[in-house]
Amino acid sequence: MSQNPEQFELREAPGGGADSRLDDDTRALFERGVSLIGEDDPDAALDCLRQAHDRHPDHARLRSYLGLALARSEHADFAQARVLCESAAKQEFFNPEHYRNLALVYLRFGRRSEALRYLRRGQMIDPGDESILDLMASLGRRRLPI
Repeated sequence: MSQNPEQFELREAPGGGADSRLDDDTRALFERGVSLIGEDDPDAALDCLRQAHDRHPDHARLRSYLGLALARSEHADFAQARVLCESAAKQEFFNPEHYRNLALVYLRFGRRSEALRYLRRGQMIDPGDESILDLMASLGRRRLPI
């Protein structure tokens, strides 16, 4: 079943259990933040994810989603959102989810070519990742020159 590229489901972390380092309260804040991004409420998501990040600033998935929420919020900050997502992708370079989130940050600011570059990186890690495939399909193909 294909997932809407703008819909966010919290999947188990690749390599298993990276989220097991989170205490129950932090995990609940993280899951709520991701859910709020999916419900297109990035400002509320930002509040949840900032609280969770304050407790676990070294957690890559938290940083990745915090960056995405920041990019989508009312007071969007491309530089900070990009830094958060890039640091998550560097820490967990094997996780295609981070590359998808980074691509969405670039798309939010109209930088399609950079977004495609990160989607391709994510696709190299997991060629079957439906969220990446759907997002790439939604972007379409470049027209051939005349």
